[in-house]
Amino acid sequence: MFERLLERLAGSLDRHKIPYMVIGGQAVLVYGEPRLTRDIDVTVGVDANRTDAMLVVARELGLNVRVEHPAEFVRDTMVLPCEDVTTGIPIDFIFSRSPYEVEALARVRRVTVGRGQVAFASLEDLIIHKLIAGRPRDMEDVRTILLKNRIYDRAYVAKWLVEFDKLLDRPLARQLKELDPG
Repeated sequence: MFERLLERLAGSLDRHKIPYMVIGGQAVLVYGEPRLTRDIDVTVGVDANRTDAMLVVARELGLNVRVEHPAEFVRDTMVLPCEDVTTGIPIDFIFSRSPYEVEALARVRRVTVGRGQVAFASLEDLIIHKLIAGRPRDMEDVRTILLKNRIYDRAYVAKWLVEFDKLLDRPLARQLKELDPG
């Protein structure tokens, strides 16, 4: 059910030339251990002024938009919450054009899903996203990912964690050192 939805989602975003990457639990399945995930989180490389384009994608995919005034909601939160009508699976489109996200979108890993190619966050960018989210589940995901993937671009991750440490006033770089067995 997730496989088919990811395949359709990728096809639509590619047809509309909207850069994207699947993040969250679906990306953890690519790099870590199988685990239960109930939704799909997708970063899209557009800002809030492209909400109409994302609404076209949502309609094309048969998604129900879960807010009454999508343009206002996206402008306030940078998220367009949707739900697949057929399966009930929530899909959150996260709008971003920050320098970090632009670079992360250029580093996606295309993975064959069904008959299509789906863009997932790179291993390094998934680690960064999970550390920023910071929930216990995210920290466990990072630990699992690092145990299975000892080789990764530590310099890239460190560069961005130092930037986010300053912005968020959180010790993300230190947290990574505590979780990284290598």
